[in-house]
Amino acid sequence: MADLGDELPTEGRLMSIDLGEVRVGISVSDPGQVLASPAETLHVPRDQDGPLTDALVNAANRHEAAGLVVGYPRSLEGREGKAARHARNIADRLRERTGLPVLLADERFTTVEAERVLLDADVSRADRKDAVDRVAASVILQSVLESQRRRRTGSTGE
Repeated sequence: MADLGDELPTEGRLMSIDLGEVRVGISVSDPGQVLASPAETLHVPRDQDGPLTDALVNAANRHEAAGLVVGYPRSLEGREGKAARHARNIADRLRERTGLPVLLADERFTTVEAERVLLDADVSRADRKDAVDRVAASVILQSVLESQRRRRTGSTGE
């Protein structure tokens, strides 16, 4: 996983953000940074950065976040398109407004993985629609947690 941005703290809750087209998924880790859990879905217009940033700052405060992870939706070839530039802009705004470290994390295939998890759990189509973004945020965060754990222990995970 290619991480872009600040180094995250090794203690305290991390909050992950999946900037969906219609909804924004939020997940949080436990304070020991072992497990990511889906937390909430925000319904904030994506094209209005001010209200979106305000809602994310409030969520970070509510969840007592020590660091933030923002999903970074690069293309399959790894290029930065419009959505990735938007994620980078939101990450910069959050860093400035919260003073917290913010990491951009590759989110390719996380929505597909989230859909698979929800299908395996036999979640109804209507409930999947509302849950997919927060589950995708959880997939992103769990990947970051595992990457950080490998870095701390010097393990390659193989």
